[in-house]
Amino acid sequence: MRATLLPFSPSLHLSFFLCLCSLLRAAEPTATAAPHFPAEGRWSVATGWKDGWPSDWHHAQATKTTASGEWTLHEATLALPSGKLQLRDAERRRSDTLLELRRRWEWTGTAPLDRATLSVRWHVPATAARPFLPGISTYDNPAGQSVDATRIPVIAAAQPLRRGFYEEHRFPLTFASIEGTIANRLAVAALHTVPSPLRQGHLPDQWWSLGLEYLSDSVVELAAYSGPVASNGHNATIKGHQRKWHDYDSAWCTLPPKTIIEKTVFLETAPAPARGAGFQVPLWTAIRLAAPFNPDGFPPVREVLTRKFADSLSRWREGPGFAGIHAFPGEQRSWIDLAWAGQSEAYAYPFLQLGAEFALPDRLARVQRGLDFIATSPFTAEGFSIRYDFKAGRWLDRTNPLSQGQAINNLLDALSLARQQPGLDVTKWEAFLRRACDLHATRLLAPEWRPKSTNEGFLIAPLARAAALLNEPRYLVAARRAADHYGARHVAMDEPYWGGTLDARCEDKEGAWAAFQGFLAVYEATKDPRYLTWARHAGDVVLSYLYVWDVTLPPGRLADHAFKTRGWTAVSVQNMHLDVYGVLCAPAFWRLGQLTGETDYQKLARLMFVACGQLLDPLGSQGEQAHQTNYAQHYDYQDLAGVRGDYVEQWNVYWISAHFLVAAAQLDELKVDWRTW
Repeated sequence: MRATLLPFSPSLHLSFFLCLCSLLRAAEPTATAAPHFPAEGRWSVATGWKDGWPSDWHHAQATKTTASGEWTLHEATLALPSGKLQLRDAERRRSDTLLELRRRWEWTGTAPLDRATLSVRWHVPATAARPFLPGISTYDNPAGQSVDATRIPVIAAAQPLRRGFYEEHRFPLTFASIEGTIANRLAVAALHTVPSPLRQGHLPDQWWSLGLEYLSDSVVELAAYSGPVASNGHNATIKGHQRKWHDYDSAWCTLPPKTIIEKTVFLETAPAPARGAGFQVPLWTAIRLAAPFNPDGFPPVREVLTRKFADSLSRWREGPGFAGIHAFPGEQRSWIDLAWAGQSEAYAYPFLQLGAEFALPDRLARVQRGLDFIATSPFTAEGFSIRYDFKAGRWLDRTNPLSQGQAINNLLDALSLARQQPGLDVTKWEAFLRRACDLHATRLLAPEWRPKSTNEGFLIAPLARAAALLNEPRYLVAARRAADHYGARHVAMDEPYWGGTLDARCEDKEGAWAAFQGFLAVYEATKDPRYLTWARHAGDVVLSYLYVWDVTLPPGRLADHAFKTRGWTAVSVQNMHLDVYGVLCAPAFWRLGQLTGETDYQKLARLMFVACGQLLDPLGSQGEQAHQTNYAQHYDYQDLAGVRGDYVEQWNVYWISAHFLVAAAQLDELKVDWRTW
């Protein structure tokens, strides 16, 4: 089953690579259907800059080739007007599908080489090629394009340039890839890099850039450059804000005499298991190349949970007719807010599962009063209200299917434990949940039901679980209908998972998470292997937002805390900061590893859980946004100076604490010994 989605077996690829024949041969390429270095030269170096892009290109072919053990060395000298560049490529094959390339440039001129751009370029003859750049372009972000193409990166459909190159620190996994027809087969080609900043960069904090360009409808160039960027048909532009792009021009290098620069990349070509599944091949290659699994060096989990429970208790509000968690910082938003950013209902489940161990005062009484109050939320045709203003003393007209599904799921978690807890009365909760599940099952089973995005995927898991917990088979029928709908709609990635977060209408990890969680729940209820296959697909899309490497950070708040990006997640192709959302997904990945026998899922689950415990203050709160790249959301700024490496702590919403506690409780029920973490 694993070979279907993660095809790494040499025997599986043998026939494909015999067909490709001389793929990535050590000698210079000839005209072939296989990917190859550009015909004008294995090496390309620019010495000028025009219209935001390198110009005055010079090229060289290898003049000497030697073998040294497992390595093949290619060498050349590139004569420039001001001196010579000594060039060397060292290649070795890591597998039938993967070639490692270590490229070296040595400037031997007596004066600095100015306005230089170094590159690694690789041409892939392919038709119907669709791009996949982790966290940046999910098959060219067609869903985001349909809503507002100015907010998200566009490459293949862009005009006038079909070019997309982005700073390496913007990539959760540093590869650029395409899926398309290569040598008459559905295949994927990828360029992986070992990410690094440039000491000789013209701009402060300049890094290598990575991406691709459509040279024609039948040739795509995958490349790494020493700085230049492009997107949405324009050069020298970067996504700096939720709705803004910023100039990033003059990203060349100046090489002093005797400068040596090296860059390690990996070139990969392999069959795509199915349309829309090609990305999974370089995804798992990148994970294994980065080897991010070491969970050491992060805050102890018990300490994190102790602070998160303290944060929960500090947010408790109670008065005439209400009781619950204050979801937002300050007193302007005096809201008990269900699901999404609020998660005010989520406290009950970990209070029941772990509260005694952490000696929480009045934990059962708080669960009883809080959930009894939530059960008073009024219903409309769209569902129950998710927001109560405790200063105004009323429920507000606020609802959306995403929050409905999340809230129901959290309440079902609590219900399953409360039934086993003497002294708790679940009558009101059950009645509320039945009404909510009846309403949404009826909606999902209606012939005219077709959701706009993957946001209603958050209803799949609670309905699948409620079928058993509330003894109503119709709920599972509705869950399966929704799962089948989203499987048919998203697995080929003509329309990727999207719309799962309320402030980014585009491809996002939350949309993929909704589908992953839903497919997994339906599989657990039915044991139909189709849903497990879909769960792995959606889960791997979630992982494409997971940082598997530690970004080198400039001086700032993150460096003050020795912050490690590994294990944190980017939000979407629109909102590119980091968040701790991955911690909520950790138990599902652990379970996926149990079901598939793929222990790497469990290793990543542990990493996500422990890494996200960074940046806690003594009160147990964390801000929502860490800036690993040139992107900020809660900033009033004219340029991006000082953004990367900073940290927004003001937006201290409860979901950050709630997800830790819920995930810990779920891991506990899975018999995972997180107490040793």
